[in-house]
Amino acid sequence: MRTVQLSLLLASIPAAMLLLNSCAGSAHAPDENYILVADNTKIAYWQLAAQGLAHAAAEMKVKSNVLGPDGHDPQGEHDAFKHAVALKPSGILVSAADASILTPDINAALDQNIPVITIDSDAPDSKRLFFVGTDNYNAGLIGGKMTAKLMNGKGNVAIFTISNQSNLKDRLQGYMSAFEHTEVKITQTIDMNGSGDTAFDNAKKLIDSKAKVDAFVCLEAIACPAVADVVNRANQAGKVIIVAMDTDPSTVDWVNKGVISATIAQKPYTMAYYGTKLLDDIHHHPPSPLAGDWNKNIFSPIPTFVDTGTFVVDKTNVGSLAKAPTPSGQ
Repeated sequence: MRTVQLSLLLASIPAAMLLLNSCAGSAHAPDENYILVADNTKIAYWQLAAQGLAHAAAEMKVKSNVLGPDGHDPQGEHDAFKHAVALKPSGILVSAADASILTPDINAALDQNIPVITIDSDAPDSKRLFFVGTDNYNAGLIGGKMTAKLMNGKGNVAIFTISNQSNLKDRLQGYMSAFEHTEVKITQTIDMNGSGDTAFDNAKKLIDSKAKVDAFVCLEAIACPAVADVVNRANQAGKVIIVAMDTDPSTVDWVNKGVISATIAQKPYTMAYYGTKLLDDIHHHPPSPLAGDWNKNIFSPIPTFVDTGTFVVDKTNVGSLAKAPTPSGQ
């Protein structure tokens, strides 16, 4: 009798496995679509994120798309987000260039049962489910401590930023905290408005005016390649410290040349890849209600923040970026 039962059990295993494989194969409908909405989508940072989105979508055999203005245009991002919602996607990843503009849009999407996760730049007062990205205050703290060390604890710093971006505000707070017990002072905070030309012009004015600037710090990806160009043309390389953000090819090139002292590397690929996987899980297993205030619920099925990490790139390890393995399937 036991032999018969065992035989029946063994015979049922292939069928069970087939059922499981069938379920796994049908877990994603062919019309599932995940959309990334961002500002300044043509820069290398967002091209890297687009690769992460596409890789995740390819693994799950679903659709994906990137929407947003080519340049820095918060209102254009608002229009792109509204277009994304109109497409009724399975989920939206968004980096908020201006949270005050996008918060009502994000709330409207959640109210239509479209999951929304913020990446890179948060909209913390919105109903977004959670944030996937850099601990931006900590990134600023790391950059600030490194800058202070390179300056031997004293001197004047000019900082390039974009106003209204919550991630850059957090990074600035990190830098300010790092400088608190030093003689390093932030003497200029320049809104370069997402334009490398604006960063170039302002850096040139400071260099030409003989202003006492011992270091330039960039809180985003676009400014420091332009600043490095100015410093290099003025033959100030090695005399003026530059601490950048991100690993755009031009930034990496200036690090190799010794003009940019170091850069704080983020992981936009990881933000979009992992964020898409999390969106997919929420699409198939949504919390109820979707727009619940999960940040203040001790039984929340979702986190508030997923830290994708940062690391410092300088002359000692910049070569490792070129040797980094390409994700399978890319």
